[in-house]
Amino acid sequence: MHIDLKKIGLGCFIFAAIALTGCRNQRAASLNQNDSKQPEPLITVTLSGWQSSPDENQLLKRVIRDFEAKNPTIKIKYEVINSEYMDVIKTRLIGDVAPDVFYLDALEAPLLMKYNVLEPLDAYITAAFNLADFEPLMLNAFKRNGNLYGLPKDVSTLALIYNKKAFVAAGITKPPETWNDLLIDSKKLTIDRNQDGRIDQYGFGLAPELARQVFIIKAFDGKLVEQNGYASFSEPHSLKGLQLVVDQYRRDRTAVQPTDVGATSGSDLLGQGKVAMTLEGTWAMPYLKETFPKIDVATAEVPTINGKKGTMAFTVAYVMNRKAKHKEAAWKLIAYLTGTEGMKAWAKQGLALPTRRSVLAGLSYNKNPLYAPFARGTNYATIWQAGENLPTIRMNFNNQFISALLGEQPLPQAMKKAQDTANREIYLAN
Repeated sequence: MHIDLKKIGLGCFIFAAIALTGCRNQRAASLNQNDSKQPEPLITVTLSGWQSSPDENQLLKRVIRDFEAKNPTIKIKYEVINSEYMDVIKTRLIGDVAPDVFYLDALEAPLLMKYNVLEPLDAYITAAFNLADFEPLMLNAFKRNGNLYGLPKDVSTLALIYNKKAFVAAGITKPPETWNDLLIDSKKLTIDRNQDGRIDQYGFGLAPELARQVFIIKAFDGKLVEQNGYASFSEPHSLKGLQLVVDQYRRDRTAVQPTDVGATSGSDLLGQGKVAMTLEGTWAMPYLKETFPKIDVATAEVPTINGKKGTMAFTVAYVMNRKAKHKEAAWKLIAYLTGTEGMKAWAKQGLALPTRRSVLAGLSYNKNPLYAPFARGTNYATIWQAGENLPTIRMNFNNQFISALLGEQPLPQAMKKAQDTANREIYLAN
């Protein structure tokens, strides 16, 4: 039998060629299938805020990285604006170049909500987000006409922070419970060590700005503003609380403001040993620990005034620009930052309290001896917010109240001047 090797060789070549072509076709088909599964385009969401310390900045960046890891199609462009923050935001809103998501202080919220530049968040919120977990007081600060425009990321209340060693040295066994107790203790804690008329340690460090005085005004049924938005803090009931502050500073000489002794804040006064006690927010706790590690402090709720509990609450929300380019992605960011996981990661540093009750309990702030007084204050605090005219009212109040503290004019005269000027400016603006 004759076998034609040439034909066999040709046949094998043809078979091999067919097989190779088949493999190539399969590979090409496979590549075509892979090509059809293109990665989703990357979406950029811009986020702006301010920072009180480098640690705060680094912490937020870590939380953002966690969000990006869970949402690989979204990239966050984060910008810190520390100088004239609200002026920058307002200017950018007017020019349609504002960030998609940004911090908004409760103080400034009424104006931006009024002018319809914020995206209402109600339609984005699902039952799984558990809005009921938020403290209602903080949540309500960002509501207008039944719509929710912001989710509060954290809150700081005021509490009494005091130097334990100074208290022991003065024979004081417990923090003051009433404002009268505070005045008495302040006298015991005010020390002129060299008997030369120069006070080395004051009993109390005060902050003269309006943001720290509103709950004192309310303690005697005074008002900061009327329902029509005009100022009313020069009325007799309002002056009663403010006069306590002025008298302690001028008559008793047991209180001092930071600028009097080269300090920057109540926390700085306490850390330097210039005062034995002061009213400060939660932000003071990490600051004192890091800057003045040797000082031994404790905290207590703000002493009652006129038989009433009171303190201030300062809260900031994440809000969405109504003209955000990628609203669903912007919402995902807000939902993560104010959700249980994101808020827990943010709040664990102790700069401020979480606004979700579950996170507050989970981090045990309400059981921590240093933070519990701040946490209890959220139940009766006055939110630092009073309508869209508050920035105008604040500026005029601060100027004249400091003048009264320094003895340049009587308190009633100073407050009347501040109120009249503020209301004139409000009238002209409207």
